[in-house]
Amino acid sequence: MPPKELSISLAVGERTYRLMIEKDHEELFRKAAKLIDKRIKDYSGSYAYKDKQDLLAMVALEYATSFLQDEKLLAEKGNEWMEKLTEIDQTLSIHLKD
Repeated sequence: MPPKELSISLAVGERTYRLMIEKDHEELFRKAAKLIDKRIKDYSGSYAYKDKQDLLAMVALEYATSFLQDEKLLAEKGNEWMEKLTEIDQTLSIHLKD
């Protein structure tokens, strides 16, 4: 059975966007929109800006940087886990041969 799609409207940076999303992702999209708006508000209180586009760019840069850091950490941890699993596999192979 294919996922159910849902049409929603989200306000981000004082603009409303209509999106078609999977119904199961609605809460995630709504939380993301609220989080972006909160960061825009935080930045607007801390920095001089000409328009909302400047603030939105700063928020996008913040989240893209965070995403890339998390992606790098996950790749590093994935390599560590593979090394550990290989060690475990080798140890088990040695003991099972006996």
